[in-house]
Amino acid sequence: MQDYSGYGGYGGPPSGDYGHTAPLPPLPPPPPRRRVGLLSYLAVALVAGALGAGSVVALYHPAGNASSVPSAEPSAPAPLPSTAVPTPGNGGTGTAGGSTSKVEQGIVIINTTLQYSSERAAGTGMVINAGSGLVLTNNHVIENATKITATVAATGQNFQAKVVGYDATGDVALIQLQHPSGLHQVPLGDSAKVKVGDVVTALGNAEGRNSIVPATGHITGVNRTITASDQGGAVQSETLHGMLQTDAGIVSGDSGGPLVNAAGQVIGMDTAGNDVRFPDQQAAAGFAIPINTALSVASEIAAGHASSTISIGYPPFIGIYVGQGTSSDPQQQAAAQQQNNGFGGFGGNGFGGNGSAGNGSGNGPGNGQGQSCYTNDSNLPAPSTIAPVSSGTLVMGTICSSPAAVAGVTAGSVITSVNGQAVGAPQSLHTQIAKYHPGDTVSVTWVTPSGQRKTASVTLTAGPPL
Repeated sequence: MQDYSGYGGYGGPPSGDYGHTAPLPPLPPPPPRRRVGLLSYLAVALVAGALGAGSVVALYHPAGNASSVPSAEPSAPAPLPSTAVPTPGNGGTGTAGGSTSKVEQGIVIINTTLQYSSERAAGTGMVINAGSGLVLTNNHVIENATKITATVAATGQNFQAKVVGYDATGDVALIQLQHPSGLHQVPLGDSAKVKVGDVVTALGNAEGRNSIVPATGHITGVNRTITASDQGGAVQSETLHGMLQTDAGIVSGDSGGPLVNAAGQVIGMDTAGNDVRFPDQQAAAGFAIPINTALSVASEIAAGHASSTISIGYPPFIGIYVGQGTSSDPQQQAAAQQQNNGFGGFGGNGFGGNGSAGNGSGNGPGNGQGQSCYTNDSNLPAPSTIAPVSSGTLVMGTICSSPAAVAGVTAGSVITSVNGQAVGAPQSLHTQIAKYHPGDTVSVTWVTPSGQRKTASVTLTAGPPL
């Protein structure tokens, strides 16, 4: 996934994908807050496997072009105390009369730089531990970010932030503000007590405007399952279970923000929203991860408990752009790339999700393949000459000063193995790199465009989160 112009935003483009970095289309202005033409959601009782019917887009608002140096550190964060993440219903009471004032004191506006895809994005987060600076948000808010900053909406305080960990499948992330002071924790409710008809207020950085906008409504469903699909990113489809459904106007930029009950307590995390049509209704719908679920994941992250779904710290990074598709044939990968005009990523677990057009640039002399390296994927061409091999992952370009570039990998090269394990389609390279950690050294074998077979030891660095 790359540009999430919306998960509440999970959207912005036509129905059926998460969207790319093209400007959002004209937005209709129904009161009380503007709704974006986001992607549609499908609520289903059961979804078979990881992929399912229907579509959703992420609440992730594009904020223009940018370039920045990655802020990731190679070492994983140390486990935090077991009390670092509060339990549901703990952390203060709300405000009488349904006021959201106490919640608003703990909301942060999150801005991210996605250097390697020439993008910036904005979302929302909630302070859940004021002393430690822990902030709960959606994974898609910080996904592929090379720099994260957070601004306390109530005070204007600015902080740099680092990734503690994330669950890409559950769309939950925990970040930590650096040198925290003057923070306030949001009051937390118990989502197990939520029922249909409850009055709620969704709060967030609506449309990425750097201010918190409330939207009131009711709970219209509980324990809902939605499926999010992407038109060509690293994650083709994502299914989220147990969601709270509301008719409150959750829009692009609200991702990671609080869904608040009538007692002024957070009972959910805004995650997705759009005009949705069910067989029995035609109405706007938004979706939130129950706060109990989000806190449970955050607790595992804080404790440093990595799993098949939870990643701790930053992923390993090799620094190449790869193509799309499932073919192990480099020629077919190139053909698919030319047809799709989008590029496989740079980052998470070695190379990450699909890129998109921007204002970036490359450096160094050309080698018959365009530039020798790139700072982002703007106008990245398919290689004119491809290594003469029948299987492997085609390199569309290397990121300047990355481990791959330092090793001498160039555009048009085909990576054939990592530590002696053969790779074919781009996903297989992703899988191999994902086995390691920043700081690990791996043996990478590739064939150059001229047909030379090379092997080099490559030390992986820390890359943007998936």
